[in-house]
Amino acid sequence: MPGLLRGVARTAVVAGTATAVSNRVSRRQQGRWAAQQGPQAPAPQPAPAPPAEPSAPPPSDMTSKIEQLKQLGDLKTQGLLTEAEFEDQKRRLLAS
Repeated sequence: MPGLLRGVARTAVVAGTATAVSNRVSRRQQGRWAAQQGPQAPAPQPAPAPPAEPSAPPPSDMTSKIEQLKQLGDLKTQGLLTEAEFEDQKRRLLAS
């Protein structure tokens, strides 16, 4: 039972970290866009993504980590994360 709880706790930490990073990046990006563009009408909402196929198998833990690392790399490339922020998040993700 302790192994199961540890796995659930680890998943919660990874998900929480990813959410926190995503929210922080979104706020920073919106602030930058607002500063660059000034007051304008809000952009239309993007169309919702199509639902995933219910028969698709869930991604493995390593696949999930690789995807998160790619997302962090993209955010760093776009200039939304500093090198220190990227390294910190990468370290947290790989330690989990």
